[in-house]
Parts: sequence; C-alpha cells; structure tokens
Amino acid sequence: MLRLENLSAWYGPSHILQGVSLEVGKGEIVTLIGRNGAGKTTTLRTIMGLVPKRQGVVQFDGAEILQQPAHTRFHRGLAYVPEERRIVPGLTVEENLRLGIIAAANRADERRMIDFIAETFPRLKQRLGQEAITMSGGEQQMLAIARAMMAKPKMILLDEPSEGIMPILVDEMFELFRRMKAEGTTILLVEQNVELALGLSDRAYIMDQGVIVHHDSAANLLADKAMQERYCAV
Repeated sequence: MLRLENLSAWYGPSHILQGVSLEVGKGEIVTLIGRNGAGKTTTLRTIMGLVPKRQGVVQFDGAEILQQPAHTRFHRGLAYVPEERRIVPGLTVEENLRLGIIAAANRADERRMIDFIAETFPRLKQRLGQEAITMSGGEQQMLAIARAMMAKPKMILLDEPSEGIMPILVDEMFELFRRMKAEGTTILLVEQNVELALGLSDRAYIMDQGVIVHHDSAANLLADKAMQERYCAV
C-alpha cells in the first residue's frame, strides 16, 4: 500500500529525514516509534506532501506520489490526522465532519457517511449540534479521526492520537483502530505510548535522528525492553 525508499526531507537547511525506507502493507497497522525529535512527524508530513523540500521515493497504492500536491494524495485515498487536530472554531461537530468530505469524490454519500460516523462514534452522535471546540480534548481527537474517515480513505496517517487524552478515551480510540483495521483500513501510526501502540500493530519501525534504526514485528519489539529503553525512553 505504501512504500518509502531513501526518503529525505529538509526544513530550510536542516536535513531532518536521512534516507528513510519503510513499507506498510494493505490492511496493516504499522507503528513508527522513537524519541521526541526523531523525525516521526516529519515522516508523516512528507508522505502527505506537506514538506516542500524532499527527495526519494513515496509510492502509494502503486503510484509514485513524491511530487504530487497534498490534495492529489487525498484524492488517491490518503488521509492525515495531525497531532494538533485542527478543529475549526465556530463550527459544530457535524459541520466539522462535513469539511472532511467537501473535496472528496464521494460527496453524494455525505448524509450516509455522517450517519455512519455517528454510529461509529457514539460520543460524537450525542454532540453533532454542539460547537466542536467546547468538547474535551479526547472528543476533539475523535472528531479529527472521524473527519478523516468521512472520505473513506484507503490509508490513514495518525500522529500521536493519545497525546493528552484521558485513559478511558484512549482505550475507546484504540478499539476503534482495531475495528478500522478489521474493516480494511490501513494505518501508519506515530505514538509515544509504545506498549499501547505495539499491542495494536502488526509491525513497527524505530526511528532515531531521522534514520530508521530497527524494524521488527510488533510482538518482538514489545518483548524487547532493552531496545525500547535505548530508542524510545523520553
């Protein structure tokens, strides 16, 4: 589904990603883990076309997309949920959801998708008419994920979905990710909660200083505490 080969990216003169190679198969959940500043968020932003200076290979669903703009990647079925959520002030939950489909090819499905999202996210169903920014942080994170799902993407890039969220909502969110995987959605996850992420994932890559330093099954990495302490301890 997704393949990166020798991917480099820069912010100004700073060479952040230095030859990153990884793969995510169709229907997999793959986690990218590492310390803060390792380059994980930059990897997601580069995949989505949001870092202007980049080189290497980004292949999605059989097509080379490195030089394509972000909106083209979105139309191909690639969705991105950034850590900062980007909930639009002044709009209700339902109006924020509609933003997720406004540029999609399947706009005729808007009502059906809102109904589907409401059933998938019971907390949001109760709040469709509520101003979105008045919800808790966890509920706003669910809204950001739900908005990305509105366009029925083939793959979702998730950046730190559990950051600052109360544990009960984190559990609900990760159960949602399991259901999404069961329904065929592919996920590339960046997550600081290493045990939670590895417990959910098929495979994982460890990143350090803009380089992939290790790759293994999630089960093997979950059991390898020395590797976690070396590269993932804050």
